[in-house]
Amino acid sequence: MKITLHVTPDITPRPLIAEVILETGALLNIDRADVKPKGGEVVIDVPQDECERVVAAFKKRGATITCLKQPIIKDDDECINCGACISVCPTGVISFRDDWSVQMDVDKCVQCGACVTMCPQAALKVGE
Repeated sequence: MKITLHVTPDITPRPLIAEVILETGALLNIDRADVKPKGGEVVIDVPQDECERVVAAFKKRGATITCLKQPIIKDDDECINCGACISVCPTGVISFRDDWSVQMDVDKCVQCGACVTMCPQAALKVGE
């Protein structure tokens, strides 16, 4: 499961992710990070069976967490299957099926938003 850690200025200088890894023993993978001194966000891939404990450990430290159940949402009525989103996806989330319709493997999504920007039909949006 993927979660977003919302980083605020008061927790930016702390080794928050390392503390949570040491406390929970969970293997976490950082998929995407945009953190500056004033804050930002980190998308973290958490093993499904460890998610509840990891989220609790972050919250105990004052962090705000959002669970990403569906990182990118595709409006099938608007999508024209042009494939523009495929060319910009850095993780190979989006591909064509055998019938040339666009499919998504959202488990790989790092919520970068490149596909959303590229879509000429505005058929994609970043989930919450």
